[in-house]
Amino acid sequence: MRVSIETTSSLERRLTVGVPAERVDVEVDNRLQKAAQNARLPGFRPGKVPMKVMRQRYGAGIRQEVVGEVVNESFREAVIQEKLRPAGQPSIEPKNLEAGKELQYVATFEVFPEVELADMKDFPVEKLVAEVTEADIDNMIAELRKQKGSLETVDRAAALADTVTIDYVGTRDGEAFEGGSAEGSDLELGSGRMIPGFEDGIVGMVAGEERTLQLSFPEDYHSEDLKGAAVEFKVTLHSVKEQVPAEMNDEFFAQYGVEEGGEEQFRKEIAENMARELKNGAEAKVKQQVMDAVLEAHNALDIPKSLVDQEVSAMRNQMFQQYGGMQNQDLDLESLLPDSMFTENAERRVKLGLVLAEYIEQHQLKADSDRVRQTIEEMAATYQDPQEVIDYYYSNQQQLSAVESKVLEDQVVEKLLDSANIVEKECGYQEAINP
Repeated sequence: MRVSIETTSSLERRLTVGVPAERVDVEVDNRLQKAAQNARLPGFRPGKVPMKVMRQRYGAGIRQEVVGEVVNESFREAVIQEKLRPAGQPSIEPKNLEAGKELQYVATFEVFPEVELADMKDFPVEKLVAEVTEADIDNMIAELRKQKGSLETVDRAAALADTVTIDYVGTRDGEAFEGGSAEGSDLELGSGRMIPGFEDGIVGMVAGEERTLQLSFPEDYHSEDLKGAAVEFKVTLHSVKEQVPAEMNDEFFAQYGVEEGGEEQFRKEIAENMARELKNGAEAKVKQQVMDAVLEAHNALDIPKSLVDQEVSAMRNQMFQQYGGMQNQDLDLESLLPDSMFTENAERRVKLGLVLAEYIEQHQLKADSDRVRQTIEEMAATYQDPQEVIDYYYSNQQQLSAVESKVLEDQVVEKLLDSANIVEKECGYQEAINP
């Protein structure tokens, strides 16, 4: 086999491959002879079809099949011979496919970059230090009671956090504009759903009252026609409802899996969940800073476009599925979710993946089995039957591998933190868990 290689860019390679004609022709003849043993054609006894006829009827199709296989096989042999590491699938350009002559083609592809790990000593990391206080637990319980509560009509003026039912008509220079009117619309005051001033303008209204609001759309509003536009909204308020928190009773506790122990047990489990969330939130912030530092230290690393394209496609499909994509299989995903939405994050993921893989290889790291078990147990603890969840992970290799990858990544972060300049900062629970 004849192979020549050309470097067309920092990562792109162009292989010209020549495969001896015999390798294709012999295999084509072998398959024709095998097919002839069972061939049934009019005018010939079964298994007695002459090779000349077989070649006329089936030769082209069999040769096409063999050529495809030989190209794939010879490409793998060529990259091994030249000690190349292709990233993504090659683009194959046939040069000569004529029977009896050398099979020739050109394969263009990208290779994985050579990753040279940067010195990352003393990079800065801020570590948030917080604890779950009784006040934090009270706030969490108040939020849970609100979520399970009910809206009840009240006979008073509307206030922030109330839900009002309104009609409104928006006009610009006396003319109604698209999307500016609604009837019987429910709106939580303070939610920020409407343009600035709209919700505040309703505060103080009572059922049956009408009010006209003089407002302006933001300069960065998504509609070009309405950016910065001065408008008028005529609002009619029909009802005011306030959120009445759920009562703290056994029925409420049971909705969160607490069947026994009452309020004391409920607070205990809330505190444990919050502590777990606090730990995860603080660790996630540290991990994010480490990853940012890794990217900055390896900013000059070239990455294969083919890998970025694969990552973009995976991210697009993931988002599509999250938003009920299974019911909309006929949509043009690339138009609906263009590459530009994902490219920056895809490039980040690919670069991090390449650098971390090199770091893992150089330091010969492997996922710690005890930590894998601990991670799975922590995830399972939030379910009603933890052991069932644990058994599921250990019986599903794909799920188990995902946990192992996460643990291995965490081990890399910890090893990099040994060289970091860590500064601790005390803060509250909410700051620590916020993204």
